[in-house]
Amino acid sequence: MGRPKAALDFAGVPILTRIVSELKRRFAEVVVVAAPESEDSLQIDIPAIKVVRDETVYQGPLDALRRGLEAVTNEIAFACSCDLPLLDSDVAAAIVAMLGDFDAAIPIVGEKLQPLHAAYRKRCASALAALAIRGEPRLIAIADAVNTRRISERDLKTIDPQLRSFFNVNTLDDYQRALKIAGLAR
Repeated sequence: MGRPKAALDFAGVPILTRIVSELKRRFAEVVVVAAPESEDSLQIDIPAIKVVRDETVYQGPLDALRRGLEAVTNEIAFACSCDLPLLDSDVAAAIVAMLGDFDAAIPIVGEKLQPLHAAYRKRCASALAALAIRGEPRLIAIADAVNTRRISERDLKTIDPQLRSFFNVNTLDDYQRALKIAGLAR
């Protein structure tokens, strides 16, 4: 992308601000796990959120999710990445509701697990720590490490027919497409 995805402008605010604002519609507690603070890091100035900074750079999503789960006060958390400009908090809340007695509820989109658009119990932090100790770098390994409900794409389409909430921006083309989908560009 060439620049931090979380800082990309989306309707006049950074994508991260848009995501946090959207999540605050349905969730009382929002925790942002961010890179270590430095002069070139993204400034996060959003009221009523908790920011947890990584101790070292490039620890990866597995460690970020662990740190986020350790930081939340609630027993259940919805976790997502910072590159989901079309995230819908109603979809997030529906995924949380699908958790039931499971430790995690992880959607499958395009035959791929979406561990950064999923619901977790706080106790999953210990399983993530165990994965890290074993040297497992892949976040999707959490799906086999805990009692996971895998939510099918068919079930997801009942709450998000176009799966817009799952659209992430990894390239400038993705970013332009997200702006078009949101009606912010031609």
